[in-house]
Amino acid sequence: MPPNRPGAQARLRALQEGIIELILERELEPGEALPTETELAALLGTGRNTLREALKVLQALGVIEIRHGFGMFVAASGFGALVDGLAFTARLSLRHRGREALELVEVRRVLESALIGGSMALMTPERLAGLEAAVRRMEALAGSGEHFVEADADFHRRLFEPLDNGLLRGLLDAFQAVYRGIERELGPGVVSPGAAALHRGIYEAVAAGDAARAAERLGSHFDGMRRRIEAAVGGPAE
Repeated sequence: MPPNRPGAQARLRALQEGIIELILERELEPGEALPTETELAALLGTGRNTLREALKVLQALGVIEIRHGFGMFVAASGFGALVDGLAFTARLSLRHRGREALELVEVRRVLESALIGGSMALMTPERLAGLEAAVRRMEALAGSGEHFVEADADFHRRLFEPLDNGLLRGLLDAFQAVYRGIERELGPGVVSPGAAALHRGIYEAVAAGDAARAAERLGSHFDGMRRRIEAAVGGPAE
């Protein structure tokens, strides 16, 4: 079944959906075994070669895990495929007009600005102290002329830690991978104490319980990355 034929692609997607539905219908948990290839082929009414193509795609997407000599299993929950896919898309877009990279920055801006109020409502004094410690680390790194990409990631994880939302943690990790990819494409930006000061401002709004100001400062925080992308691709994406 040549994968470049539209009809073949549609059948392959339908087969992938059939495997996913089987996992859900049987209520298989992460780590539990799927039926064997022979059993799956019979259940889904397809050939072994076509089935293997569908299984390879699902493995790449992080839905299943294939352990040669042992069988096929439902993959553990995670965002590895999402992280890799988003990072690749952002880096590739920088070779053109940067639209996708800018869209990812905008999605993150909207997401964090919208969720900050809920996270603040659950913020404990201990977590607030940890957030300030993250800011101090950024300020120290900026003061010595060092980049603080990982410290920035730690700040944002701590900022939304009170929500205890696994999906959000995965998305933040994905966004951070995107940022690292953008840094590799554009080269390290100039270390500026102003960037650390922006995070200090976010922290101060959170500490003061001012959700509106925290959301506003979070939104402004992403302007620097947007400007870097636009400058690299020759202006705003069309």
